[in-house]
Amino acid sequence: MRLSQAWIIASKDIDIFRKKKSIFYSVIIFPLFVSVGLPMLIYVLSAGSAGTADVQSGLPVVIDAFAFFFIIGASTLPTAIASYTIVGEKQEQSLEPLLATPTIDSEILLGKCIGALLPPLVAIWIGGVIFMGLIDAFTFRLLGYPYFPNPVMAVIMLLLVPLAAITAVEASVIISARVSDVRTAQQLGSLIVIPFALVYVLGEINVFPLTVLHLLIIALIILVADRALFSLAVSTFRREEILTRWK
Repeated sequence: MRLSQAWIIASKDIDIFRKKKSIFYSVIIFPLFVSVGLPMLIYVLSAGSAGTADVQSGLPVVIDAFAFFFIIGASTLPTAIASYTIVGEKQEQSLEPLLATPTIDSEILLGKCIGALLPPLVAIWIGGVIFMGLIDAFTFRLLGYPYFPNPVMAVIMLLLVPLAAITAVEASVIISARVSDVRTAQQLGSLIVIPFALVYVLGEINVFPLTVLHLLIIALIILVADRALFSLAVSTFRREEILTRWK
């Protein structure tokens, strides 16, 4: 498999993404809401309670819960791009020339995964930096010390966010190769958020606390799933069927 060939495909898809304003804005709005809106909510709700026992004990729990929203975003944002990469190009008749080249299936799929992965990942990481900066500004006043960086956020941003985004991309690419409508592909791809939302709920009710150890266990599970999904994508991707039978 030639990585250079995959990068050419990824670069083309990223260029298409920049021109699709609806997709572009959807990738920007969620990280902006989480990174600015949630810290402002914390500030408003905690105003006048600086240094109190409730804030000292409860605020870190709330912050960690809000940080998990970056994982949820990583599991949903790439679906808009990944769903379009095959179905949308098929509808616009720009996929057939690519499938007719000597490029092998794994190169095509890897390229499309990279192209769908990078824009949301960069947006989420930028949002994470803004989130941590605002939270530190507020916690320094409310708790007497900056809350970030800490091990929980490191595991979330450096491990779980990329792995969740990869999961969303691979699942969406598999779905996109089997359906003929962009909206259907996006709706089915968005279902990948359900396991992550379930983990969030379990963490909120303290059944599965979002500790570093538990987050690392989740990361290991997702890593195994991502490897299996890519193998499944390669084995089920039938370029001949896409070329001859899609109408």
